[in-house]
Amino acid sequence: MRRILHASDFSLASRAAFKKAVEMAKASRAELLVVHVLPPLPLIPDVYIAARTYEELQRAHRANGRKQLDRLLAKAKTAGVRVSGLLLDWGIPSQQIVRVAKAKRAEMIVMGTHGRGALGKAFLGSVATRVVATAPCPVLTVRAK
Repeated sequence: MRRILHASDFSLASRAAFKKAVEMAKASRAELLVVHVLPPLPLIPDVYIAARTYEELQRAHRANGRKQLDRLLAKAKTAGVRVSGLLLDWGIPSQQIVRVAKAKRAEMIVMGTHGRGALGKAFLGSVATRVVATAPCPVLTVRAK
């Protein structure tokens, strides 16, 4: 294996998947690509936010995402893994992950799953489920402990 993509939302489920992705990359001497899709900023209904303030919030949101991504990259480097990271602008996470996997020719995607029950999936959906269904390569899902 030459390239493993780890999609992270920085949750507990993603931490377990990151650990597994690092182990796999190290064992196979593969490059690890860590991807994070920025979630959109939540808006409060009927509350006006000036455009300038909203732009400042977006910059802070992006900086926070970059900081968290950089922490993961540093951990992978410390483990002796060749690693790079991508912070992707807002979009549908499953589509962004699959798009990057295709563009970067990932041979495996490793990502966490929150282990929602059937009712939760019916209402909320699952990024992992959609990635498994549309990915161009095998997907390993790691459930949070």
